[in-house]
Amino acid sequence: MSNQDNPYAVSGNQMNASVSFGADNAPAAGGLIKDTTTATFQADVIAESRKQPVLVDFWAPWCGPCKQLTPVIEGAVKKAAGAVKLVKMNIDDHPSIAGQLGIQSIPAVIAFVDGQPVDGFMGAQPESKIDEFIAKISGPSPQETALAEALAMAETLRGEGDFAQSAQVYSAILQQMPDNLAALAGLATCMVEAGELDKAREILAAIPEDQQNDPAVEPVVEKVQKRIELAEQVATLGDPAQLKGRLAADPNDHQARFDLAKIYDAQGLRDAAADELLAIMKADREWEDDGARKQLVQFFELWGVMDKATLAARRKLSSLLFK
Repeated sequence: MSNQDNPYAVSGNQMNASVSFGADNAPAAGGLIKDTTTATFQADVIAESRKQPVLVDFWAPWCGPCKQLTPVIEGAVKKAAGAVKLVKMNIDDHPSIAGQLGIQSIPAVIAFVDGQPVDGFMGAQPESKIDEFIAKISGPSPQETALAEALAMAETLRGEGDFAQSAQVYSAILQQMPDNLAALAGLATCMVEAGELDKAREILAAIPEDQQNDPAVEPVVEKVQKRIELAEQVATLGDPAQLKGRLAADPNDHQARFDLAKIYDAQGLRDAAADELLAIMKADREWEDDGARKQLVQFFELWGVMDKATLAARRKLSSLLFK
């Protein structure tokens, strides 16, 4: 997909790591589903289950419920895209394995993990039940794992202040999953940090209102909205050079220092922003009803608890409050 086709594409250097978890990476259906025999059972099931879960479908040509189950379980395995494999065994031709496992009626599906049978079910089942069974046996699918890793990568980059690379990762996720709420919220945050407020608003508008309360998304959406509001306030604060001039003339001009802290934050100068607020607290803790500390705490919330500037400023704040 080109940048023109992708509404979430961002400019900048290419990512150092690729992000891909779409269906194109799924193993071919022929590699997920196969027939087995008594002679090949050891390799097809026991050995293979040490690499990933294997479902064994015991069936027979005369079994009506087996015919009902076949398209459903095969479809579920294909949909799981590599989370499990399906091995089918005709018990008319190969009865010994089923006998050893004590299978007395079919269809019977037994899940093998690490060479051992761990769970199973009897009879034809609806698709939803088979999906639940596969999810329980396999855990997260490779695609889910890749998505979680990509989101964690983007979050780490964002926490380190590398907003361009973080935005690239979020954008790559959205190329394949345009409705992913976590990636939408994360990309909106990066756009705010880059000063692209209109783009941030556009991205937030793409999140349906009824989904903005999702527990995984709501805190990020609230932070983005606060960042936009703060950035809009900064636009009214004036020229930072003039504020610095006021401070040079009067170091106790706390309002100038307070406004300058907000401008520094908007410019990404977090350490400088924190230092200005700490200077106000050191000079006059009660100024504007403890306004400097309150603003600093709001910065902490917006920057994130593990942000380097947050950690450094918290240490300085603690020394100031508890000296």
